[in-house]
Amino acid sequence: MTNGARGAGDWAKCCLVIFAIASALFVSGPAFYWKFKNGFGAKPPSPSSYSSSSSSSCPTCVCDCPSSLSLQKIAPGLVNLSIPDCGRDDPELGREMEKRTGELLKEELKLQAVVDEENRHHMNFTISEARRQSSQYQREADKCNAATEACEEARERAEQALKLEKKATAAWELRARQLGWPATA
Repeated sequence: MTNGARGAGDWAKCCLVIFAIASALFVSGPAFYWKFKNGFGAKPPSPSSYSSSSSSSCPTCVCDCPSSLSLQKIAPGLVNLSIPDCGRDDPELGREMEKRTGELLKEELKLQAVVDEENRHHMNFTISEARRQSSQYQREADKCNAATEACEEARERAEQALKLEKKATAAWELRARQLGWPATA
């Protein structure tokens, strides 16, 4: 352990001891003060002696304090935590508050039916949109298939024409050689 760490530990211990002594004096200080003031042989006063004015050595307190403010005076509506006039001026809120449970349940069912209808409408729209796109993709695929078939037929015709051209070329070469033309590379 280094000297710095040892010094910090010693300092913390010293602060802890001082705090313990100060706490003990704070807790027991008033009792010691009373003992020194009245002598070590005197008994501490009983709680009943505080309430009787005849055995009290203190004079009566004369207070000129203002009357305490109550919560009712500061914020009249907060004592009950319910403000009876809340929403009194709003006729729609008043009607809502007067409805009975059965009416509220009916209204809830109606709202649920509206939500279900909207969900069904949205689902139907989504399905019809998916069908429309599916048929569009099918038409595009049919066009691609038709174009591929046309290309394939054209390739086959081109192959046939190329074979015929090769035969014609071979016949002309043979005829040219027979007539004395030299062979080309």
